Amino acid sequence: MDTSLIGLFCIVDDFCQVFLPHWKASLLEHQDKQRNKPSRMSTSEIMTIMIYFHQSHYRNFKHYYQREVQGHLKKYFPKAVSYNRFVELMPTILLPLCFFIAAQRKTPTGIYFVDSTVLRVCHHKRSHQTLRAMEC
Repeated sequence: MDTSLIGLFCIVDDFCQVFLPHWKASLLEHQDKQRNKPSRMSTSEIMTIMIYFHQSHYRNFKHYYQREVQGHLKKYFPKAVSYNRFVELMPTILLPLCFFIAAQRKTPTGIYFVDSTVLRVCHHKRSHQTLRAMEC
């Protein structure tokens, strides 16, 4: 688990170091003064946590964040923010995350596989009843 998390973070961090300066340079300035206080967590850390969640067995992000990130992975994310603050930070990484995922795609080869495993919907003896209900 440790090596996959560290490897993922390195890939995400390398991407962010290249992407973020270009992205921030292309943003338009806002006329009103806005507070631009940096977060305790870096964009790379937030993206890594979001991606790593999908590799876990958790179905609920809140449980994953509170048990794994703030518990078992605390040594990797020592400046982890509270769950509520993390949820507030999630929209800020949407665009970089989309670009990261797009950058990770490989070139299409044109060779694809289809799983043709039979899925039994109902028992063969009752199949005529199911089909009759669909005809009406």
